[in-house]
Amino acid sequence: MTAAVSAREAVALVTDDFTELPSAAGPGCDGPLDWPGYGRARAAAAARSGEDESVVCGTGTVGGARTVLVSFEFGYLGGSIGEGTGDRVAAAHAHARAHRLPVTVLLATGGSRMQEGMRALAQLQRLAGESARTRAAGLPQLAVLRDPTTGGGWATLGAGSDVVLALPGAQVGFAGSRVRPRDADPAAYTAESQLAHGHVDAVVPAAELRDVLGRWLSLLTRPAEGPVPPPYALGATEPAANGRDAVARARRPERPRADRYLADVFTERAELSGDRVGGTDPGIRCGFGRLPDGRTVAYAAQCGTATRPAGFRTAARLVRLADRLRIPVLTLIDTPGAANDAEAERAGAGPAIAELFGAVAEAVVPVTALLVGEGGSGGALALAAPGNTWATPDSYFSVIAPELATAILKRAPEDADATADDLRLRPEDLVALGVVRGVVGARPTAERGAADD
Repeated sequence: MTAAVSAREAVALVTDDFTELPSAAGPGCDGPLDWPGYGRARAAAAARSGEDESVVCGTGTVGGARTVLVSFEFGYLGGSIGEGTGDRVAAAHAHARAHRLPVTVLLATGGSRMQEGMRALAQLQRLAGESARTRAAGLPQLAVLRDPTTGGGWATLGAGSDVVLALPGAQVGFAGSRVRPRDADPAAYTAESQLAHGHVDAVVPAAELRDVLGRWLSLLTRPAEGPVPPPYALGATEPAANGRDAVARARRPERPRADRYLADVFTERAELSGDRVGGTDPGIRCGFGRLPDGRTVAYAAQCGTATRPAGFRTAARLVRLADRLRIPVLTLIDTPGAANDAEAERAGAGPAIAELFGAVAEAVVPVTALLVGEGGSGGALALAAPGNTWATPDSYFSVIAPELATAILKRAPEDADATADDLRLRPEDLVALGVVRGVVGARPTAERGAADD
């Protein structure tokens, strides 16, 4: 369990430059239900917390980026959401849209305020509507989950954000501690569990929060312009002798993988984690990176393993977010194919691949793809950019792996090498077939020297 932090202490964790927005008046004495004693309870909460509502809203600079900050005060009636909360959050979103600012929510809430009944619960629809309008305006939304973050606040302002960070040990879940089944595993309602199951992007210690949040805000508000040039080749540069050689080179353990390419392209990165429906895939890296000129590019990179449904969904999430924020996308293709075990089928391999195909096809921002290793079937093609896919010399792309093609065609296993040639899967063959635009070379010597200086 993390130490209790007030709304203003939470703001002070991330910025020294906070300007509070004007506050709307709260509800009448006993609220819309004339709940007995509600007015007295609010007065007592204000005396304890120093706030007259469960949320404090304003603007601040974090990591060089100006943002609207919405910070919840758990000391005021458990950070519960009532009509006054809705008024202030709605005004904060309106300010963000008017001034083209991202929205950052520092959550600590127990849910909707019972003393205002359905008028309080209806605020969730109102908050979702405000978030949707801010999303449609192309502005990023980030959430930091404090302890606790439960109920409708988690299900709207938290889980509905583009990037979700959490403090270690924070209680996070739709069900609060007093309404869960008596035998429920408390570990399931933690920030760490939400991260493991794909619902949170990172768990960040309080001492690091300002830097991490600032990095995200800076990256998401400085998009590059135009398509990303394909990266230079970091491995072999000579053409493959034949299909068998192309496959063997792509499968070499020492061949450069996604991490080397990402480190070569970007000076700084921040990564998304999870598909938001219960899964993660360590074999795919998705996030946003800074180019040497300071501008941002989104990336989705396969790491050489069979991509699981959660990986395809995470990549689709990345592409859709980048498209909405008008940030160009770079994909790195490197997989023997989609995972084909029974668990992958139960997790929806086909629908997940379809989701990524759709996200790439619908993207308005330019997408650049580079084949850096194995390109196995539809699991690789899902990350390819129609009309803007390139290849490194130590890669191959095939409708199916040569060994599997040999088996399907009822050829002898020793015919796999000949099948690789028949598939015309070498980078040069792919160019001739019109599948890729070209084969990238190594960075020119002059550029390498400049990069080292």
